[in-house]
Amino acid sequence: MTKTIQDMLKEQPSQASSSSNAQSIEYIDTVDAYDKWAEIYDTDGNFLQRLDTIEMRTLLPQFLNRVNARFHGTDPFKLVDLGCGTGRNTIQLLEAVSACEKNQKTSTQVTHRPSVEVIGVDASAGMLEVARTAIQSATRELNSTTVSLGTLNLLQTISDKSQLPESLQDGAVGVISTLVLEHIPLKAFFKAASAIMRPGAYFLVTNMHAQMGSLSQAGFTDPGTGVKIRPTSYCHSIADVLAAAAEAGFQVEPLEEECGGGEVLERTVDEELSGILGVRATKWIGIQVWFGVCFSKV
Repeated sequence: MTKTIQDMLKEQPSQASSSSNAQSIEYIDTVDAYDKWAEIYDTDGNFLQRLDTIEMRTLLPQFLNRVNARFHGTDPFKLVDLGCGTGRNTIQLLEAVSACEKNQKTSTQVTHRPSVEVIGVDASAGMLEVARTAIQSATRELNSTTVSLGTLNLLQTISDKSQLPESLQDGAVGVISTLVLEHIPLKAFFKAASAIMRPGAYFLVTNMHAQMGSLSQAGFTDPGTGVKIRPTSYCHSIADVLAAAAEAGFQVEPLEEECGGGEVLERTVDEELSGILGVRATKWIGIQVWFGVCFSKV
């Protein structure tokens, strides 16, 4: 059985002991935790979300360029945000699609491409409700893109298309999943992604770095009780992620030079970055906290 971050921290003497002034921590079911977190998820100062948003501004256009190059003219042209949460990166994906379409309209080459459909799925009804409101507000001018939201629990076994919502059964050409993998066993995560995707489709994944995961995990302070709420989390190393992806039939796609090239983009907090990310990032200076990688389904 895969060991959780909670189990790892219990084994560390410095974490196991606590003073009388230590904040109370409650571990609860992952979906329940995110239902409770939804209302303040985008406003509680989580620096890892902020870093992820910044990095996706560069990664998403590269991702879409690859998807368009391989699947131009494909109908249906579906893009999925797997574990969309409050729609933070669903909105960035929509904006990137809109920018890509505007660039195509100014091109002298006349080509046809069906309308894009973006689908956000998550296990948390609370997160989806926040996402629905945020996306409606952000997409009033993006009329050429169809957007829908639905429920999908990655913690349940999903090994083939028959277990998916009908909207996902004809296969996505591109999938993103950001800061989700921390909460899902690797085998289940990549099986579900594979079931959603067409052969050759691209899969952009970001996650908390294992160096940060060895010290902490996702969570929030309940504003009503002051108790720290934590869902189940796993400390996935990059090596383990790449191995699990390969076993599930994915290959790594090299990153563009502006993202450093190579297979995996990693970020360490330094003084300059902590100033951008906010006060909660200062305690993580010198620690690797985030990584991103792009796969394609073989």
